[in-house]
Amino acid sequence: MEFQPVYVVDGARTPFLKGRNAPGPFSASDLALQAGRALLIRQCFAPTDLDEVILGCASPSPDEVNIGRVVALRLGCGHKVPGWTVMRNCASGMQALDSAIANIQNGRSQLVLAGGVDALSHAPLLYSEAMVRWFAQMMQARTLGQKVGVFAKLRPAQLLSPVIGLLKGLTDPNIGLLMGQTAENLAWRFDISRHDMDQFSVGSHQRAVAARAVGHFGEVVPLVDGKGTVYSEDDGVRADSNLNSLSKLKPFFDRRYGRVTPGNSSQITDGAAWLILASQAAVDHWQLEPLGRISDSQWAGLDPAQMGLGPVHAATPILQRNGLALEDIDLWEINEAFAAQVLACLAAWESDDYCRDQLGLPQALGALPRGRLNVDGGAVAVGHPVGASGARIVLHLLHAMRQAKVRRGVAAICIGGGQGGAMLIETTA
Repeated sequence: MEFQPVYVVDGARTPFLKGRNAPGPFSASDLALQAGRALLIRQCFAPTDLDEVILGCASPSPDEVNIGRVVALRLGCGHKVPGWTVMRNCASGMQALDSAIANIQNGRSQLVLAGGVDALSHAPLLYSEAMVRWFAQMMQARTLGQKVGVFAKLRPAQLLSPVIGLLKGLTDPNIGLLMGQTAENLAWRFDISRHDMDQFSVGSHQRAVAARAVGHFGEVVPLVDGKGTVYSEDDGVRADSNLNSLSKLKPFFDRRYGRVTPGNSSQITDGAAWLILASQAAVDHWQLEPLGRISDSQWAGLDPAQMGLGPVHAATPILQRNGLALEDIDLWEINEAFAAQVLACLAAWESDDYCRDQLGLPQALGALPRGRLNVDGGAVAVGHPVGASGARIVLHLLHAMRQAKVRRGVAAICIGGGQGGAMLIETTA
């Protein structure tokens, strides 16, 4: 079936706030609420005119399980507008967009608010299974003697060794590897040096700083906390990032032989991003002026231990289906989960062996022009709130394309568990 384009009417995101070893000032629903309010208040339609709200989230809190519905109600969409939540790890925000596209294309919806959010600094500390069993035994004890007996079995290590929920979430249960360890796999496979990773990371910060200076992050709306403190920009971007300082950081995921460090990885971050998607009928009815349109999308699976190559496996079929080469794309946004991961994607496209053995191509696809990639920096600099990033890269790509006055772009993202997602984006007049 032919892909019917879906229009992006508008979008907004919060500043991405770096996690600092404690819960940040905003819950996930607070982040989505503030970004959504700023976006909807400037529209010609009311929140109740939406057909549905779809929100991607990888780590909702226990009291926000269906966070899409929670936020839809808080935004004033009313009881009749359905709100629901999707989860595809790092691409949850992109999955929300794709779900909206599917419903628009099959006629179920005409106007949809879709996006992603995560407040990773609020990821919980968990009790170990041994501690949970101890609590169960204590609850089952009836007499004082039984309770004393159970209490005597308590060991300080059980109480003082919490399980870090975020680390469990970032560890693939099938292969037992943290996401950063899969990046180490790619660094080894494609012989990516520590210097190249650090250099790429410095460039990400430098491009983000330069973009901010000339107002290229117009999609960012400020956050205000309960004390009146305003958060107006991504706080992980470093104007002083340089090779010398990054070279001093120790590898985190493979402390003896590794090359992946906190400095050449994306940051643990809180943030939200929304887009308003519309059918042609909705555009005509409301006399909307879209930013652009999503012209194609693709999901792909691959070895979880090589998950960082997901953008290659998802974007390549889009190029083939539309008769495009890498150089035919004016701008690219590839989410920077790790510097090694993005560099590995570029190397894979340039490899005859990889393209032949893994993609079924006769030879290498070619070289992606570096000057067209993440022109305003990426997640290494601005951060990676897992549920929001897939929506962020689509939204920012549209803004960057309009700023550069170009027509065509691709947003692509790797996904924990061994998947990739990509979307072909086109600007409108």
